[in-house]
Amino acid sequence: MQQPPRDPARQDASPQLSRRAFAGAVAGAVIGSALLPAATANAAPHKRAKHGKKAAAAVAGGGDLGPNVIVFDPSTQGIQSTLDSVFSKQESAQFGTGRYALLFKPGTYNGLNAQLGFYTSIAGLGRNPDDVQINGDVTVDAGWFNGNATQNFWRSAENMALTPVSGTDRWAVAQAAPFRRMHIKGGLNLAPNGYGWASGGYIADSRVDGTISPYSQQQWYTRESQIGGWGNGVWNMVFSGVVGAPAQGFPNPVYTTLDTTPVSREKPYLYLDGGDYAVFVPSLRTNARGVSWANGSTPGTSVPLSQFYVVKEGATAATINQALSQGLNLLFTPGIYHVDQTINVTRANTVVLGIGYPTIIPDNGVTALQTADVDGIRLAGLLLDAGTTNSPYLLRVGPSGASAGHGSNPTTVQDVFVRIGGAGAGKATTSMEINSHDTIIDHTWIWRADHGAGVGWDTNRADYGLRVNGANVLATGLFVEHFNKYCVEWSGNGGRTIFFQNELAYDAPNQAAIQNGSTAGYAAYKVDDAVSTHEAWGLGSYCNFTSDPSIRVDHGFEAPQKPGVKFHDLLVISLGGMGQYNHVINSTGSGTSGTSTTPSNVVSYP
Repeated sequence: MQQPPRDPARQDASPQLSRRAFAGAVAGAVIGSALLPAATANAAPHKRAKHGKKAAAAVAGGGDLGPNVIVFDPSTQGIQSTLDSVFSKQESAQFGTGRYALLFKPGTYNGLNAQLGFYTSIAGLGRNPDDVQINGDVTVDAGWFNGNATQNFWRSAENMALTPVSGTDRWAVAQAAPFRRMHIKGGLNLAPNGYGWASGGYIADSRVDGTISPYSQQQWYTRESQIGGWGNGVWNMVFSGVVGAPAQGFPNPVYTTLDTTPVSREKPYLYLDGGDYAVFVPSLRTNARGVSWANGSTPGTSVPLSQFYVVKEGATAATINQALSQGLNLLFTPGIYHVDQTINVTRANTVVLGIGYPTIIPDNGVTALQTADVDGIRLAGLLLDAGTTNSPYLLRVGPSGASAGHGSNPTTVQDVFVRIGGAGAGKATTSMEINSHDTIIDHTWIWRADHGAGVGWDTNRADYGLRVNGANVLATGLFVEHFNKYCVEWSGNGGRTIFFQNELAYDAPNQAAIQNGSTAGYAAYKVDDAVSTHEAWGLGSYCNFTSDPSIRVDHGFEAPQKPGVKFHDLLVISLGGMGQYNHVINSTGSGTSGTSTTPSNVVSYP
């Protein structure tokens, strides 16, 4: 275990680990799909889709939400015991099979503490966050991992108001743990109890009346929110369109602050519309600042559940594709879905929404999910997990050579996470490829696993994390880690990234394994030579070559030196001296050296 750096903003904080404490497998509890006590509001049994060569003549929309969606109202008895029961199963189930969505109908709930473990989503079913009032807490801590929150992945909170019992809620998370449309009537602590290790994270469209205190959080991105204050930062704190954000100061203090977000659209969400389930699809925003619901309600369109195929465990890819061909949208309920053919989204404005971390695993080397080059597709709330046979892609937005413009109605990819290995051996050449112009990637963690099952330089081989070929693509909240070659390769013009967090592959066996022609190593983020316009803000790359600490990488970032290619606030870090960078971007920026885990920064390039 490398020696951790100290939080420069708090001399009284505990020592902070440079990222995850070690690359060890964590045994996950396996959870069955039976309903828990006191959770009967949505417990109607469902019939699993039968496996067969032919789907039914027609696929019906609507219906119940299946056994792993637990719905509460203020009169429900035993809410706390149900929450505790889910948490006891999910707390340490990092690679388990349980999946849960905990949904609260509008109203007031007193004295609750919803502790969230792995693959657990909690959300309000109101039209707006303040429709669900919880006098209590939604808590993520790190007791299961001895105060280390750097593996608190895959959980979410959305669309409710909290009045914390102590005045401050605790949300000590790492990657793939979105905090959206939340109203905290108090403060928010982003570190574990005792200020242990933490490395997250993402907030969007939320209001925190008090101060957000990151303490040991090494990087964080907050988008279009309103906050009462921000406490500190370790390496890389990025804000866009946040009322109350600290002023630009990188690298000291470590704040990258944009007054607005150039273009955005909030994630679709399930809610109750006059007692019936519907999905609300928010409208596009440009140069946005503050929460989308500041004036009462988020603008957008309501789509009744009858226009969705409610996908439950056992549904086949053939049935899912038939539903799409009938013009239905998709609502994936919590579960694990093996698909033996690609899920093809071809109709403009289709919504594919997952709740409770539904996990799609491609069999036989197929691409898990792909879209046509059409307007306005919304992909949200999914975990794509590589199968044992190599897939060329896991997600492909638009076909190769896509050429249509979608500036007025882009496709959005939100809280769509990718995993290569960890739960078991898996392979994919390219995890996510974006070919459609104007696509918005709003919060993704694309992860080639560094711990868990099926992990090794060639065992969970994945050459590329994100490849962008489309023009005018925007990424807000981009987390990509550990790929065998480029974690990000950007070929389209007009691309923009606001916040990037990266680790290079821990397990490179030696220098020769990552040699890239005459270049030592692959950059974490490469803009191809033919690109003439690109801009990015708040980017960090870390190396931690545990197999061979003598490895050196020429630079964390690589881009053509052209007037239209601009970078702001970049850093590279050697975690405890486990490998080194020679430069930050191209040949600019001091190299890292020694074991001090001190960032090397570049404020502006060129």
